[in-house]
Amino acid sequence: MTRREEEASREIKRRVIEALKGTFDPEIPVNVYDLGLVYRIDVDEEGNVEVDMTMTAPGCPVAGMVVAMVEAAIREAVGPDRRVKVNLVWDPPWTPERVTPEGRERLREIYGYDVVGEWIKRAKGG
Repeated sequence: MTRREEEASREIKRRVIEALKGTFDPEIPVNVYDLGLVYRIDVDEEGNVEVDMTMTAPGCPVAGMVVAMVEAAIREAVGPDRRVKVNLVWDPPWTPERVTPEGRERLREIYGYDVVGEWIKRAKGG
């Protein structure tokens, strides 16, 4: 990849992340990026985007809707000339440890305590 292609790829990835930060799981008031639901963002040499993401639980009743929302947001961010594919994956399973520091702070604001920290403490038997 040339330097120009690398710069274009970085800019597309930045726009994708911005779009993801504007897309919320309807059951949790934190965006899908800061919840740690996005495992991979790949931008190829033509600027096409492929994303691997998961849900907080395999039985999530809104999984299909969230994937469609993510795909639509990315398409809007990168334009109609690029292919966008969003894969719903379950491996590795999501845990609260994947939540970004920004997401963790947002959860703390909403619930009044460190939800992630509490989960880690309980999961590790402490």
